[in-house]
Amino acid sequence: MAGTAKDFTEMAALVVGGTSGIGFATAETLLTAGVPRLRVVGRNPERAALAVDDLRRVNEKADVGALVLDCSEGAAAEEMTAAAARGMEGIDLLVCSPGGNTLPELLFRQPIAQVNATLLQDLAPTLNACRAVLPVMMEAGSGCIVTVASDAGKVATPGETVIGAVMAAIVQFTRGLAVEGKRNGIRANAVTPSLVEGTALTERLMAEGTFSKKLFEKARPLAGLGPTTAQDLADLIVFLASPAAARITGQAISVNGGISAA
Repeated sequence: MAGTAKDFTEMAALVVGGTSGIGFATAETLLTAGVPRLRVVGRNPERAALAVDDLRRVNEKADVGALVLDCSEGAAAEEMTAAAARGMEGIDLLVCSPGGNTLPELLFRQPIAQVNATLLQDLAPTLNACRAVLPVMMEAGSGCIVTVASDAGKVATPGETVIGAVMAAIVQFTRGLAVEGKRNGIRANAVTPSLVEGTALTERLMAEGTFSKKLFEKARPLAGLGPTTAQDLADLIVFLASPAAARITGQAISVNGGISAA
């Protein structure tokens, strides 16, 4: 029946970007909640192997594995879906947290080639993964998709013109997916963090980018409720995947500690 959601103990979960950061924290939390079948997807084989070792210690009874590929290529996303669906006998939950690679910079300082690279690296993986997994969920008559975007898609910020366009695209894509998917019992929601402490991207922002360092040093004090962590995002994603959120779809929910009311 449309609107139902599987219990975690019956769920097969696929986490794109699950070898580090928000994706890894989400995978850990899903396993703690009792998910018995889980696959994480990443581009780095060494990191994927380490992630699987750590995740198996979280729930030794669970079937945990990794797929090493890059969902910015459509064929790779289809390969991922086929392998995950075959290995787990279906896909009930897709979490897309591939991570951004682009540091904030004023638009006139960005080479045209960088603009195009941002579209491929930061937008394509989510769109490709969702498109590839959608038919599997449609056939099952149920499913849940959670994408990870950014508050940059809601709040215009200097240096995030292209990043903001990509993140707004992910949010609107997820909303459209929710409208299309509901007839097949599929829910889709986005989470939109701002500055997430302890992640590789935030470390790069503060260490490598002169402009981005100044930008986020100003933003940090605005998080009056405390800095956002990957676990904060994981907890929200796992809630959205749960039966408690069976009527929630098409939403883009911010977690930013009060930096803005996005």
